[in-house]
Amino acid sequence: MADHGQKNRPDPDKLLELAARETRGKLTVFLGAAPGVGKTYAMLLRARRLKEDGADIVIGLAETHGRVETAELLDGLEGIPRKQVSYRGKVLEEFDIDAAIARKPKILVVDELAHSNVPGSRHPKRYQDIEELLWQGIDVWTAMNVQHLESLSDVVTSITGVTVREIVPDVVLKRADDVLLVDLPPAELIARLKEGKVYLPGNAERAAEGFFKPANLTALRELALRRTADRVDDQMIDLLRQNAIEGPWATGERLLVCVGPDSLSDKVVRTASRLASGLNARWLVVSLTQTNDAGAETSKRIDELLDLAERLGAETRRVIALDFVEEIFRIARRENVTQIVVGRPKSARFANPFRRSLPDEIIKRFTDIGVHIVTGEEQGTPYVPPSMRKRTRLELAKAIALPVAATGVTTLLGLGVSDIVHAQNLSMLFLVAVILSAMICGRLSAVIAAGLSFVFYNFFFLEPLHDLSIAKPHQLFSLIIFLGVALMIGDLAGRLRDQVARSRNQAKNMQALYEFSRKLSGTARLDDVLVSTATHLHSTFGTGVVILMPYDGDLSLQTAWPPDLTLDGTDMTAVRWAYEKNERAGSDTATLPQIGWQFLPILTSNGVAGVLGLSMQDRATLSENDDRMLTAILDQTAIAIDRAQLVRENAKTAALQESDKLHTALFSSLSHDLKTPLASITGAVTTLRQLGSRIKADTRDDLLLSIEEEAGRLNRFVANLFDMTRIEAGTLKAKNLPVDAAEIIVSSIERMKKLKPGIAIDTSIAPDLPMVNGDASLLGQTLFNLLDNAAKYAGDGPIAVYAKGDGPEVAISITDQGKGIPPKDLDKIFDKFYRRVKGDGRAPGTGLGLSISRGFVESMGGTIKAESPAIRKRGTRIIIRLPVANPDDEAAA
Repeated sequence: MADHGQKNRPDPDKLLELAARETRGKLTVFLGAAPGVGKTYAMLLRARRLKEDGADIVIGLAETHGRVETAELLDGLEGIPRKQVSYRGKVLEEFDIDAAIARKPKILVVDELAHSNVPGSRHPKRYQDIEELLWQGIDVWTAMNVQHLESLSDVVTSITGVTVREIVPDVVLKRADDVLLVDLPPAELIARLKEGKVYLPGNAERAAEGFFKPANLTALRELALRRTADRVDDQMIDLLRQNAIEGPWATGERLLVCVGPDSLSDKVVRTASRLASGLNARWLVVSLTQTNDAGAETSKRIDELLDLAERLGAETRRVIALDFVEEIFRIARRENVTQIVVGRPKSARFANPFRRSLPDEIIKRFTDIGVHIVTGEEQGTPYVPPSMRKRTRLELAKAIALPVAATGVTTLLGLGVSDIVHAQNLSMLFLVAVILSAMICGRLSAVIAAGLSFVFYNFFFLEPLHDLSIAKPHQLFSLIIFLGVALMIGDLAGRLRDQVARSRNQAKNMQALYEFSRKLSGTARLDDVLVSTATHLHSTFGTGVVILMPYDGDLSLQTAWPPDLTLDGTDMTAVRWAYEKNERAGSDTATLPQIGWQFLPILTSNGVAGVLGLSMQDRATLSENDDRMLTAILDQTAIAIDRAQLVRENAKTAALQESDKLHTALFSSLSHDLKTPLASITGAVTTLRQLGSRIKADTRDDLLLSIEEEAGRLNRFVANLFDMTRIEAGTLKAKNLPVDAAEIIVSSIERMKKLKPGIAIDTSIAPDLPMVNGDASLLGQTLFNLLDNAAKYAGDGPIAVYAKGDGPEVAISITDQGKGIPPKDLDKIFDKFYRRVKGDGRAPGTGLGLSISRGFVESMGGTIKAESPAIRKRGTRIIIRLPVANPDDEAAA
């Protein structure tokens, strides 16, 4: 039963996908095989019917192409005016996405899904406009022809001979909620074309001779029918998985597609896309390289291929391996691959008769996995490795001049030492020239140097001299060996030069990243992290940098370098897009590419933390190396932002914990120190009211005295809370006037004896005790608090009060003979609500007396500290030190 329940459980991925769709608008695509089948007509006819039923449907854009019957359907439908856009001296009309979002209808009709927007628009393509509308929760109806699907563009070109320039990624159609096929037989479509219902008469004749041929239309119709059927099948499988309905399921095919920088790989990816779609299979595109730095051109080419694969719905992966076949075998086994797709140019079949090609090795190795070979000539411009690309005139001149000069100098040097050095040994000098040429200018110079060395060495140093003929057979053998060695050494030296250059560049980048990460590692504040990032990026890329973070419901500019940088409204639109969609926006991207900034989201473990902007005013795009560096810096920044936010949250948590601790102590103090005197007062008052005159006079006096004492205790409690509030708020202002410390000590002792008549206090005050700088009221309250605290913990012994002059200060100590304070708690006794006695044996009081005393003493410029044990391993001594008053101040007083 348990297994059956597990087996019939809905697919969680499909449920999550369904939940995600609930938060966004629904996309309906009217798909046709060719222009003129009636996609727009069918879409508008359906819109009119819904409008008559009361639906909120608006025409965002509809292209009638001069067809009268289509234009008539627009009558009575609400429309959004088109936006006027100036481009190259002309005024063009485009879809107004901002007006559509502001209107926000339930359903919006936006025709021509594959349309390219005017340069300068928010998005280069209309399908990106529609994607934004869907995120806004607007249902969108649109139309397109099957030839505009990216995976089919090369097939359509081969069928019709017409290059398709407007393309739409396959994932757009795959994510559509509904795909409605608008079909028309080829004969009927050609008849409509001849009647002028598709194009104007002149254009119609050219179309009939080219694109609109029965064979072409039949092939396109088949493509449209197959793609629509595939979409319906996908929807059915999704529905079954969402509702845990058992099979029939897809066969579970898994494709592995191998690509390289060659231009045939575009065809390989598109072919694999069609194969995966037909099999309803997942597919993985893998790019294999032998080094992690294959050059900027190669890396850019690989990026383009992987981007194409992702648009067509594939997973992508970069892999570095020395043995491609072994790595493909390992990936195939780990990913449970059932079929492999690889390309082989026709011209590559006989390229190297001594080495089997990658497809041949794959076929030989994989006996249980199907292998699809995509053949054909390389499409477009064949790929040329960076080392073989055409050099500039200056580079070519240098590559030729250096080996000529090197071999010439070597020849002169050899002629100078030919009398003392054997001719065969002089060949070593020419090898030095080859190596030198390779190290400075690369492999082309090495080849030239090797060839010149071969000629000069034969001409000047081998018999017969000054003649290219060779007299002895062994000299021919030596010369051939010399040429082979020179070429091999030159090639190796050239490769070494390239690797050294790449390694130097990598080391430079690693050093920069190390310095940046070390700088961030010692930064705990968020502002410091942002400033360090902005300054480092400015010094690395030599361009302006801005960082924006969420603040008060919007994104706010937190850091800019140089500091005078600002962003306008259009820039902020791109910033919000990057933040909300978690993708790049601005220059050299698909969103607002015309602005002078490129914005990148800063992605942390908690989501997008902010947006980083790079000024692109002085550069068209970022190189592959710059992009990798920028990504690494963003990763480091994200980690530092996470750490700074954690530090800030930890500080808040510690503050909250401290606040909770204080609140707990305060409530504990209130419950004890308010409840006890209030209970005594309430009991005494109740007794007086109930018994009245029947109470003896002595008893009545005792009850009234109890009420007075407890009321005084409450008054002192409230006064302590008020004093603590003044100290923490910083509103306590000490007068700091000359004060007679001896007089205040005596008055404080008398006040304590009135409160506690039975208390024993020994007093010793130096007869020449000088005046102190302080506040008489605060000092008196401090001494009273210390005496009250000592009385609570004095035990059986008396309290000792001493005062004497100690240089520029007066020291006043109050000592009790209680149990004392553990050394580890000496620093805590001046904290708020701290008490030495816990539980039922707690002494009365708020735990604020010593804390208030410290605040009073420090406000008068003095110090206070505690010592324990004080007398015979018992007791506690509190020592106050106050500055002696200035004699001039004493005279003034």
